Amino acid sequence: MSKKPTNATPRIAAQPKPLIPLLPYQQADVKSAARLRWCCWSRQSGKSFTKSLRRIIRGLERGRNQIFLSAGERQSYELMQKARRHCQALKVATDYYDRRKFAGTSFKRLEIILPNKVRIIGLPANPMTARGFTGDVLLDEFAMHADDREIWAAMFPTLLRGQGELDVCSTPKGIKNVFAKLRDNEMFSHSKVTLPDAIADGLEVDYEQVRRAMGDEQLFRQEFLCEFLDEATAFLTYEMIARCEDPTLAYAPDLERLRSHRGDLAVGIDIGRRRDLTVVWIVAVEGDHRITRGILEMHNESFRSQYDRIREVLELPAVRRCCIDAGGLGMQLAESAQEDFGDHRVEACTFSPLLKQELAGRLRLAVEEATIRIPVEESIRNDWHSVERSVSTTGVERYTASRSEGSHADRFWSAALALRAAGTRAGRVEMLPGRALHCARRGTW
Repeated sequence: MSKKPTNATPRIAAQPKPLIPLLPYQQADVKSAARLRWCCWSRQSGKSFTKSLRRIIRGLERGRNQIFLSAGERQSYELMQKARRHCQALKVATDYYDRRKFAGTSFKRLEIILPNKVRIIGLPANPMTARGFTGDVLLDEFAMHADDREIWAAMFPTLLRGQGELDVCSTPKGIKNVFAKLRDNEMFSHSKVTLPDAIADGLEVDYEQVRRAMGDEQLFRQEFLCEFLDEATAFLTYEMIARCEDPTLAYAPDLERLRSHRGDLAVGIDIGRRRDLTVVWIVAVEGDHRITRGILEMHNESFRSQYDRIREVLELPAVRRCCIDAGGLGMQLAESAQEDFGDHRVEACTFSPLLKQELAGRLRLAVEEATIRIPVEESIRNDWHSVERSVSTTGVERYTASRSEGSHADRFWSAALALRAAGTRAGRVEMLPGRALHCARRGTW
């Protein structure tokens, strides 16, 4: 029996979707066979996403351990979560460990074990953590690493055995760091992806909207156009700020732990509401050093809600002194804090040119001497770096900052207020022996 003719259009088999969808520039990076690869990519272009996938695939192919060095503990955790999601998408069975400590340090060591016994080891960047491993290396956001030169010296010998591979990726942060110097190293394969490049390859972003919303042309050129900017005129350069960073410090305060803190705490509070942030900066006074023990940020919260959270901090037994912004929006919160905790513990500070000069000068001195320690966090770096100093024709110093990174230098001024609250240590009292005093009596007493 013959088949009846049909006019139906033949079905075309659907093309299988890729397990992990990638844009062309991401595909090119994942497939690159370069042993040494340097990538300068725009913010939010998928650097960490692409690099973690590349290293997983190369690790499976080569049977070599993969060492991921991130700027800090939070960044290390985020990178390893990306790696875990890649393994799930690729249907690769893994074991995951997140409670191991690196020997002799407080650094948390994260590990993913692949089926062929390859280990992916996630570490916060530090010269101590970079030593003692053999395998391929990913330096994620390398321009953000504190002690980057020491890390480079400690890490590079890791690559010598077994033709080790190295991926270095970041967005620019000034010109005085190892990442900037590597752009001219002929031994590396180089890749540069700006925001316009990523959009041309299919990244769905409104370029003009991002540019207008950021409102800072210099930062936009750095963060999204991958320009290495000269910092000769910066009040605080990225290099200076990087020397103060400690990857072991957490950004969010652990109030439960701080309730049992031994030693003095000082607090600086810069007040905002809708356009600006309210930032509470907590430092521990340890000798000549001021160690950041947490940064609390609030945006578009009611004053009642803000004060409730500020009160939680000021109620900590170890808090000896607080300096709070009392100008404009801060007046009400400063008055409430003084009523509840006393003006001997809470100083209301109204910003004036003279006070700003004192606060900024104190913070700059602490940064120059690296006596203030801060978490590794890009928002802090960009915020502190955004402050510009100028001098008027009458000799008055002015400190200004654009509203970038969602802040109007609020993290800068809260840290400066915290340093004021911490005060400066007086030198030790010295005694000079001298002869006995003699009094003469003349005339009538």
